[in-house]
Amino acid sequence: MADAEVGHLTERLIIPELEDIEVWDRKGPDKPPGQFLTYETNGDLIPAMASAGTGYRVLCESLTHDERGYPDTTPEAHQILVKRLNDKIHLNRFDIYDYEERGVDGADVVVISYGISARIAARAISLAEDRGINVGLLRLKTAWPFPEERIRQLSSQVKGFVVPEINLGQMVREVERCATDTCGIASVTHAGGDIHDPEDILEAIVKTNEGKATCRADLMAEVT
Repeated sequence: MADAEVGHLTERLIIPELEDIEVWDRKGPDKPPGQFLTYETNGDLIPAMASAGTGYRVLCESLTHDERGYPDTTPEAHQILVKRLNDKIHLNRFDIYDYEERGVDGADVVVISYGISARIAARAISLAEDRGINVGLLRLKTAWPFPEERIRQLSSQVKGFVVPEINLGQMVREVERCATDTCGIASVTHAGGDIHDPEDILEAIVKTNEGKATCRADLMAEVT
């Protein structure tokens, strides 16, 4: 995941050799042009893609559409199309998940972040390690599908998560949803205009390491 700050950075770009780039070809049609339907899936959730100039008529429509590609905005068409698109992602989520882990195994606290906030978090983690705190970083590269299985697994092994992000708390809701009830979660929000101060993230790391971060069990106790 990128953001405005990351997009404006000037850094070294390493272009791999052509033979080192893995190329994935889309599934092609298995029917002749007269029988081909642009969005027919044959049960595997992924339509074939015809190459331009090969005699196939391809209809691309941004509205809800039928298998031919013609607009169809009925509730029935919405149900079929949206469910297929969602299932295509959800059922293949283990192949789509993309995140980076640094020092997560054996950590007491894990910082979950993305974009420029993850870079600032790396500085805060370094400061925390200078204080003897065992901290890891999980940097999200994709927002959806969210790696809920990994978050749930880690939540049973750590004291808590720290979630810095440049908003008033969005991805932290997904972390709260997936974490176990006793895992502490500290949200470090920032409304924008500039980036986090590493000291703010450090403060949250220290608090979480001391067991002072809020967890779902605490919230449930307050409600009851």
